[in-house]
Amino acid sequence: MSRLPHVADGPYTPPVPDRELTVTAADGARIHVEVHGPEDAPAVVLAHGWCCSTAFWAAQIRELAADHRVIAYDQRGHGRSPANPAYGTEPLADDLEAVLTATLAPGERAVIAGHSMGGMTLMAAATRPAVREHAAAVLLCSTGSARLVASATVLPMRAGRARTWLTRRILGSRAPLGPVTPLARRILKYGTMGPGSGPHVVDACARIVHACPSRVRHGWSQVLDLLDLDHGVRELRMPVEIVVGTADRLTPPVHARALAAALPDCVGVTELPGLGHMTPVEAPELVTGKIRALAAAYIPSARDERAVHALEGA
Repeated sequence: MSRLPHVADGPYTPPVPDRELTVTAADGARIHVEVHGPEDAPAVVLAHGWCCSTAFWAAQIRELAADHRVIAYDQRGHGRSPANPAYGTEPLADDLEAVLTATLAPGERAVIAGHSMGGMTLMAAATRPAVREHAAAVLLCSTGSARLVASATVLPMRAGRARTWLTRRILGSRAPLGPVTPLARRILKYGTMGPGSGPHVVDACARIVHACPSRVRHGWSQVLDLLDLDHGVRELRMPVEIVVGTADRLTPPVHARALAAALPDCVGVTELPGLGHMTPVEAPELVTGKIRALAAAYIPSARDERAVHALEGA
């Protein structure tokens, strides 16, 4: 299968994976998975957002794969995971559970990072056995659990029914995005990135987003419109850290603050001044650093695991 359009050079060029596999979810959906880095290294799992793909995590993969095993997958219908007629939060949870089961050894712990819809996937899967077994810690980037359309500020209007109605029509449009033109880049930058984002950042995101089929974009927009995962947030019982941009128009900081208040074990909230919705691309070093720090703090080392096994056998 050929690789999808993406930037050809620079930090946002997707690294070539060490291994690729196809995982089958509970309903038969086929999920494309990439594995990077040493097989015996601490594990990190990356779940991207709406209209994105594994290419979205290129900067994180490149840096973390030096000393972590990085597992990235395409949400169903995105990237190289074929479209599937099932849309909803339960299918998202099915896919994550299938990826964790297929790529991690029994009892192996990992840091799971989710951006936007990837974070919502974690909320939807919070009670799933595979998440309970494998999630040592979680990073939520630019995400929310409910009331997404009403709180979005992509339109410069006062909050209310009119803004919500218009926002729903824009985000749920069936129109194809077309080629990546200068106008398309400006529109995408306004809606999803901070005003200081450089041309290379905007271009990388535009190529990823424009590669998402319009029917898939529309189908998942309906799920996000009706999203209600407040119950799932309360079930994320592992340590969770949150990152959000203060200029995020799709999931403004009000969502991050609500998540922090509801999480059983929130270990920090970082609000990035002037950054938008695409925080892993806009602030790659910071997001990578957060993942690395969570892995160091919460994934047991081989020595710790041997000590635990010795105590259990005593």
